Amino acid sequence: MPDYKDRILTINPGSTSTKIGVFDNEVSIFETTIRHDVEIITTFTTIIDQHQFRKAVILETLDNEGINISKLSAVCGRGGLLRPIEGGTYQVNDLMLKDLRSGYAGQHASNLGGIIAYEIASGLNIPAFIVDPVVVDELAPIARISGFSLIERKSIFHALNQKAVARRVAKELGKEYSELNLIVAHMGGGITVGVHQQGRVVDVNNGLHGDGPFSPERAGTVPAGDLIALCFSGEYYREEMMKKLVRHGGLVGYLGTNDTVTVEKRIAAGDKVAELIYEAMAYQVAKEIGACSAVVSGKVDAIILTGGLSFANGLVKSISDRVNWIADVIVQPGENELQALAEGALRVLSGEEEAKVYPGNYSTAKI
Repeated sequence: MPDYKDRILTINPGSTSTKIGVFDNEVSIFETTIRHDVEIITTFTTIIDQHQFRKAVILETLDNEGINISKLSAVCGRGGLLRPIEGGTYQVNDLMLKDLRSGYAGQHASNLGGIIAYEIASGLNIPAFIVDPVVVDELAPIARISGFSLIERKSIFHALNQKAVARRVAKELGKEYSELNLIVAHMGGGITVGVHQQGRVVDVNNGLHGDGPFSPERAGTVPAGDLIALCFSGEYYREEMMKKLVRHGGLVGYLGTNDTVTVEKRIAAGDKVAELIYEAMAYQVAKEIGACSAVVSGKVDAIILTGGLSFANGLVKSISDRVNWIADVIVQPGENELQALAEGALRVLSGEEEAKVYPGNYSTAKI
């Protein structure tokens, strides 16, 4: 990293909050979570209509902390639901802004990240970036095949954190990210397990509402025939079924909670059902990691467990005990998304990488 300091503002919007951070190079000097009044948020017709309100609150917060934004070198926002793109740091351009505002791939609070970053940066005549949005798609052509010709497998996963921890582990191992084969399991409200083959995520489960292990809130892969029967049973609307799969699946569906601390307390108190379901989640994550190892013929340099659930020692041990014969298991707890955004911007500012131009030359193999 350079001797001089680049000051970077990072912005990560959520549904009712906005996380911001200020970094001197990779060192955090200020981080906070701004909680937005739900009554105010709900007055806006669309998510995108919130951008001026949120931008004003961000600037007010920075001013109250005595942070002079004129000293910023760049602003980096969380990437939203864009066109599928390869991983990396992208400078915000007109097409990206258009896609974020129109909700090209859907409306989500993360779409605000690039918009707010651009508006703050343009007023200071500095660049605005996004880094590794959830739509990063580097799947190998063979990984797109679902087995059902009307449906192609999609890449939607925790790209920002997966890529960031993969780079950090590579550095700790004294290697380049592009030299290693890594399996990264991000475990949070959703769980995604990716195969990082020499710097590209060539296979990963769709963590939005697709496949893979069940998680605290999501059902993951379920028996297709039984699912179809439920959908046509006449008992549920489409929206109800989606909610059951995405918000009320996994631990919530079985145990009524998405809090692993609560689950572990129930297990300690002798709850055998909680113990079985919790162990089943670990079992499915481990099974997914094992399947991912086959993608690279077992040549795995390290397995990384990350995300909020990697703070749960019992869960981590259960997974590690099943997969550490494949490769060493390295635990990188939490998400550290603001840090990951700053690191992505810094790689461009320092000349380590060139900023990519959205949407790039992305293409998928069609059958």
